[in-house]
Amino acid sequence: MPLKIVYAGTPEFAVPALDALVAAGHQLVAVYTQPDRPAGRGRVLTASAVKARALAHGLVVHQPPTLRDAAALHEFVLSAPDVAVVAAYGLLLPPEILQLPRLGCLNIHASLLPRWRGAAPVQRAILSGDSDTGVSIMQMDEGLDTGAVLSHRSIPIGARETSAELTERLAVLGAQALLSVLGELTAGHALSQPQPTEGVTYARKLDKKEAQINWQLSARDIDRQVRAFVPWPICETRWRGAQLRIHAAEPVAGESLGVPGEIVSVGPNGVEVATADGRLCLKRVQLAGRTMVSAHEFASAELKRGSLIGEQFTGFAL
Repeated sequence: MPLKIVYAGTPEFAVPALDALVAAGHQLVAVYTQPDRPAGRGRVLTASAVKARALAHGLVVHQPPTLRDAAALHEFVLSAPDVAVVAAYGLLLPPEILQLPRLGCLNIHASLLPRWRGAAPVQRAILSGDSDTGVSIMQMDEGLDTGAVLSHRSIPIGARETSAELTERLAVLGAQALLSVLGELTAGHALSQPQPTEGVTYARKLDKKEAQINWQLSARDIDRQVRAFVPWPICETRWRGAQLRIHAAEPVAGESLGVPGEIVSVGPNGVEVATADGRLCLKRVQLAGRTMVSAHEFASAELKRGSLIGEQFTGFAL
């Protein structure tokens, strides 16, 4: 049975669920998303991924800077939804909205709650070396991702997977889980489970400083850092006084063979750098103001200024 739904989301992660709701025949009475933001080098005002897709579906889009003023609340009340669905929206829903839909407000969260409540669950899972993660469909309350869980679906984290790749898979999984939960709610047999008090972790918002590489860490830890911060903020080190962003790298078996940050090998496979424990092979890099290139291309250009073996990347202290 089709439901009247208000949908709230902003990034690409929220697009598959929106598409799934439309394809399933639900009535999307309104879509909420963040206001257009400046993007790119030209700082041009750009619509969110959800706004672009919602308009393509011919849906009504609202972009209030807050949901707490009288006008925004009135607009939401007029939509009279059966249920509200939230996916990485970026604004908190006030109590008045949480209590309005007869089936409540559901959140698609990219972790297996109560692990990784908060803003950056995918990145924190990779940084921490978690072997698996998943999505939770949660009945929202006034806390930070503290509501009862209606569905858990888990997937393994790939050994070389980036946050961008994992987020894409979780978005599809979340859309599938959402449709199942809505069907259960409609039929009246949805089961919600309060979150346990044990195992709670918080995925705090990302800070650009976290992407600064400290070569005194192990190759395994730096590898996780590189993968976690794709597509943002992208890990960086210093090379001959300039910023060098590292878009892809992987650990190499064997000993470090040098002091942390020292280049120990250059070849077609990349540039190998010593760490406190093991070596890290840089695969794709980008000098400030340049385009991204393979590490082999970077090394070939830099070799014109002399051998790279023994030279060091300057890291950042903890």
